[in-house]
Amino acid sequence: MAKLDDGVAAVQTKSATNNSYEPRIGRIPIRHLLPQQPENRWPAKAYAGEVIPFKATVFREGHDLLGVDLLLVDPEGAESRHRMRPVEPGTDRWQADVQVPEAGEWRYTIRAYSDDWASWLHNAEIKVPAGMDVELMFRMGVDLLKRASGETKPTPAILKDTIRVFKDQKLTPAVRLSAATDARLIALLEVTPIASLVTDSDQLVLRVERTRAGVGSWYEFFPRSEGARKDKDGQWESGTFRTAAARLPAIAQMGFDVVYLPPIHPIGKTFRKGPNNSLDPAPGDPGSPWAIGSAAGGHDAIHPELGTIDDFSAFLESARKHNLEIAIDLALQCSPDHPWVKEHPEWFTSLPDGSIAYAENPPKKYQDIYPINFDNDPIGLREEILRIVRYWIGVGVHIFRVDNPHTKPLQFWEWLIHEINIEFPDVIFLAEAFTRPAMMQSLGAVGFQQSYTYFTWRNTKVELEEFFSSLSHETSDFMRPNLFVNTPDILTEYLQFGGPAAYKIRAALAATAAPTWGVYSGYELFEDVARPGSEENIDNEKFEFKPRDYAKAEKMGASLAPYLAKLNKIRAGHPALRQLRNLEVHWSDDDSMLVYSKFLPAQFTRPGKPDGIIVVANVDPHSVRETTVHLDLTKLGLEPGSTFDVKDLITDQRFTWGTDNYVRLDAFTEPVHILAIDYTKGS
Repeated sequence: MAKLDDGVAAVQTKSATNNSYEPRIGRIPIRHLLPQQPENRWPAKAYAGEVIPFKATVFREGHDLLGVDLLLVDPEGAESRHRMRPVEPGTDRWQADVQVPEAGEWRYTIRAYSDDWASWLHNAEIKVPAGMDVELMFRMGVDLLKRASGETKPTPAILKDTIRVFKDQKLTPAVRLSAATDARLIALLEVTPIASLVTDSDQLVLRVERTRAGVGSWYEFFPRSEGARKDKDGQWESGTFRTAAARLPAIAQMGFDVVYLPPIHPIGKTFRKGPNNSLDPAPGDPGSPWAIGSAAGGHDAIHPELGTIDDFSAFLESARKHNLEIAIDLALQCSPDHPWVKEHPEWFTSLPDGSIAYAENPPKKYQDIYPINFDNDPIGLREEILRIVRYWIGVGVHIFRVDNPHTKPLQFWEWLIHEINIEFPDVIFLAEAFTRPAMMQSLGAVGFQQSYTYFTWRNTKVELEEFFSSLSHETSDFMRPNLFVNTPDILTEYLQFGGPAAYKIRAALAATAAPTWGVYSGYELFEDVARPGSEENIDNEKFEFKPRDYAKAEKMGASLAPYLAKLNKIRAGHPALRQLRNLEVHWSDDDSMLVYSKFLPAQFTRPGKPDGIIVVANVDPHSVRETTVHLDLTKLGLEPGSTFDVKDLITDQRFTWGTDNYVRLDAFTEPVHILAIDYTKGS
């Protein structure tokens, strides 16, 4: 109910009338806005359906009270106003939680103002009962209400009624003051506060992408292994897209949303690798799919043994019928047989002896792969790679898992993802970059919708507490984690020696700690034998066919598939698990008992009731652990000291819990509690 000041944006230049310095801060300081990327070089990111904690530090001189609002503009230009509340007492931090329901470019501004009515009421409730300046206080209150009346047409009846009561000296001061707390007046001033010194922050952008950019369950498998068999002469015959399609119903039945395929392109023969990355392939060895390119074509071609482009299109259609999206690998590297090697030798690095440098990650050597040099002809490479990505989008692919993006210039990825997302905003890029934090986080910052993380190497309680908190609260404005439990290249010691318990623990953590997680095939069969001295599976599928009998394993009770299906069912049924920024770590008295929760208030759930999940995990796969779990109930939407019922979504057991709770978890039976809070009961 007051005319706006110029705010922050209008005071960042020198005065037009003199050379005196103009302050950069607004009349009411507004600082440290979130969501925002560090440096605000690129927009913060969110996904459709995500609940965003909008935050700002707002304060002023003196003791008068403040009001702070979030002004949010959706992609269609409609503005909504959300009252912010003080959080973290003593820090001047304000917050409003808002769900962004649709994809597109959102914009937000933080508006701060002197809440003149709240300041008056605070003083009046002290002075009037004490008999101090009684009539002066009521006169000041009348003046404020008259000001509100003049700015609100027509004048609401509650304003007229309150003015009349304030002026009526026949009434006791207590009765007159009670009119200030009339529910109708409170509701009116909540919507249209009596304000002055109104100050706006700069407007910031929030880029909201489609839900799958932030929520999904991924399953990786090699199409060539599905249906692969040996002929009568003992030679392998590759599986095809047609035979691989037979695996899709089982993947969908486990509740996965995305099927990721390693490179589907022709594989080179020069320096082709044999089993376990050996240099002596036998006839019929398929080679690494990442050694892309042969006489049959390059990055825009299908490996002839997998089928034709029509076969791949049929595979895509089969996936759609099972509500699965297909992600393919974008691996910007070549075999020595790739057409680019002859057509564009400038796209590679030449050594002094005239040879082309092959890929190395000492002590590993990849003689079958030539890295691309992005500095010799950056424009030519840009346009060719843009063409390739557009081609696959045209075929029907809208998710790309990018191999080793940290070995290419960050500037290139910023350009490519921007170009693609301007034209195809629903396309998703996943960064497979296990590298230093600066590069990993910057890949997310410049545009990658998802990122592999250090999850596979975070195994202790302390490591996981720090890691999960960082993902949820420190980097969530620009880096979305995809918590893969394993890959063809990653079989950690934890899985090698942890037995089935380790596989359950890691799957449960990945599925509940982040809204996107992934599994590489074979995980459900507890494949845990590593190549000596490495973190890779023995007989690595990268270099050979690996058909698996999933049905037989499940029939014998030797499959984790039912457990994975249960985890995905739990995720589908609990919206709190489909949020990134709501993870809170709690405490236990045991060094191996990890405790965290996810909570979503009722206003953000489709059923219209709160959703709270508590995860308690025994992260030691070799023991039975007993401990007391200590919960901060305010993080779960509950009153301190209250008791409530929980249901274990894995075992269907029910318990009554409170602040402090005894827990016993046997790693050899069920090492993880996934507890759903029953908000209909409790005290």
